[in-house]
Amino acid sequence: MAAIQVNHVEKSYKDLKALKGVSLSIEEGEFFGLLGPNGAGKTTLISIIAGLNRADAGNVTVHGHDTVTDYRQARKLLGVVPQELVFDPFFTVRETLRMQSGYYGLKNNDAWIDEVMHHLDLTGKADANMRALSGGMKRRVLVAQALVHKPPVIVLDEPTAGVDVELRQTLWKFISQLNRDGHTVVLTTHYLEEAQALCNRVAMLKAGQVVALDATAALIRRISGSQLVVQLASGKLPESLMPLVSHPEELMAGRKYTLRINDHSEVEPVLAALRQSGAVVEDMQLQQADLEDVFIQIMEGEK
Repeated sequence: MAAIQVNHVEKSYKDLKALKGVSLSIEEGEFFGLLGPNGAGKTTLISIIAGLNRADAGNVTVHGHDTVTDYRQARKLLGVVPQELVFDPFFTVRETLRMQSGYYGLKNNDAWIDEVMHHLDLTGKADANMRALSGGMKRRVLVAQALVHKPPVIVLDEPTAGVDVELRQTLWKFISQLNRDGHTVVLTTHYLEEAQALCNRVAMLKAGQVVALDATAALIRRISGSQLVVQLASGKLPESLMPLVSHPEELMAGRKYTLRINDHSEVEPVLAALRQSGAVVEDMQLQQADLEDVFIQIMEGEK
């Protein structure tokens, strides 16, 4: 049984079609990335998964429980960290987490609350009022609230947006441990290096549709191959090589170019074309493409 099953989900807001028949399956224990530019439909999809919004068509299940017809059970299985900093200014951190436990009918949950605060470096702020916390500390409390009932599925919507490096490292260390312990993690982020390092599999959304879905490493190999970074001492990039340029702005700047190639056998033909054009190579590096290169290609409509 899938941890999250999304079946042909559609959602519109007046004239805007936010989701256009999205389907995907997230397996138990996966660390899954949901990527896309602003307006792609990521937050809308998460809101539907969390039961905060209703699809116009299609359905979503969490461990087999429909998020509409079996909302209570589906919601118990989820811990959601939203983008927005939402908090009650009249309570301390510990009181906030105790109240969150109460929403799920949990009593005597202080041991787990203490453990969560410890892993998120919140112990020293346990008795501090929420309104006195920095933005980064409030973000940590949001994560703690999502985890307070030990949900098997954790959904993180831009959890490290605008926070410091220390919080990012603390958060990923804890979340990665929870994932190793069997929790399913779904992440949306604009930090593609995070997604590449953490996610076993990723789906990319564009204009409300899934345009790529595969294991992270396989997606990088299949879509982008390798990159040959060439810096010229003199001469120009021949016209025959211009279609291989990954970043079009490099054509304007000149001298240094990032060329897409499929494997090492394509290096010599590139060098031959440069020699024939009279260009002199000053430096050259062969690099494996990363998830950002894949993302750019897909969002620009190149496959």
